[in-house]
Amino acid sequence: MHLLHILHRHRFAYLMLLPGLILSGMFVFYPIFAAVFYAMQDWSGFNADIKFVGFQNFVDLFRDPIFWNAFGRSIYFLAGTVPAQLVLSLMLAMVLNNQLLKLSNLFRTMVFLPVVTPVAVIGIVWTFLLSPFNGPINGLLLDIGLIARPIDFLGSSDTVMPSVIGVYVWKWLGITLIYWLAALQTVPEDVYDAARLDNCKGLRLVVLVVLPIIMPFAVAITLITMVSALNVFPLIMSMTNGGPFFGSEVMEIFIYRTAFASDDGTIPRLGYAAAAGVLFGLMILGLTILQSLATRMARRRAEGVA
Repeated sequence: MHLLHILHRHRFAYLMLLPGLILSGMFVFYPIFAAVFYAMQDWSGFNADIKFVGFQNFVDLFRDPIFWNAFGRSIYFLAGTVPAQLVLSLMLAMVLNNQLLKLSNLFRTMVFLPVVTPVAVIGIVWTFLLSPFNGPINGLLLDIGLIARPIDFLGSSDTVMPSVIGVYVWKWLGITLIYWLAALQTVPEDVYDAARLDNCKGLRLVVLVVLPIIMPFAVAITLITMVSALNVFPLIMSMTNGGPFFGSEVMEIFIYRTAFASDDGTIPRLGYAAAAGVLFGLMILGLTILQSLATRMARRRAEGVA
């Protein structure tokens, strides 16, 4: 009765929450439970022949070298994009945060423009720019004598991942720049004045003065960037479709190809792909939990220093 009384008393608040709860149930909670359910089924997704196999799909995944190759490429992509994106955006943020710099807002806008450009457009344009057949980048490298013949950036397994990593960093550099600029706004101006009196400049200023102050923000920015780098499906699909010869097939491409777009003549395996999706989701969940714990620890340490 007490619970009913509380519900009746706050009925308008719960009524306002109801649309959000319905949408969350339809597009968040139901897909999660459905993915776990299908991960325990042997099902192609195209017929009514569905068979419960328990954890067999997960056992098969751990024995699948193609799965581990895709997992390794996701880690490789993560290791290639996150440090470059963080360092470059922090350097730009330190420059653009200077109030004496003219046209800083214009430069910020220019860096941020790729962020709001559709991923499909970015992928198609860069595929043309990196083409070995009359591509502008190859033409420039040939003209200045850095290469003797065109490089097939997206057609070679040796260059495809570095090329995609470079495009990804270029596209999303602006969003990380905004994060750093927001963090730098919390550093008092008198801290910079005191550092100048002690002749602390450049890298020493960043390492010894700025980073300790914004460490809670730095931890959050790092882990947000890591989680974002694992969601690269649209860019790789528009640029390479996972090729050449699975050379750029990360986890998301593996899940998609296994579930819907098998190119080797085999029947799609929706249950197997769902199991891979569950493992990939647990990986992202682990990074999210790590973000929460690391941010809390960094905040407590900053408060202790203060």
